[in-house]
Amino acid sequence: METSEVKKIIEAGIDGCEAMVTADGSKYTAIVVSDEFEGKTMVAEQKMVYALVNEYIQSGAIHALTIKAFTRSEWAQQNT
Repeated sequence: METSEVKKIIEAGIDGCEAMVTADGSKYTAIVVSDEFEGKTMVAEQKMVYALVNEYIQSGAIHALTIKAFTRSEWAQQNT
């Protein structure tokens, strides 16, 4: 599965989000930035993303997924 496909799935499923997806074989890392994460726990944020790609995890297209979720303000602080 191409990283661009994973990116599109995540961005289509979370309003106004920006996803940056990289892969090493079938092991993916997704950095997801969205204000939809505001006030949510890290577990809740990850569940939102996993719900979007779960069928690909179940099928084996995605072997492992590391999720790093940020609100826009958290992302800005991370990158200053």
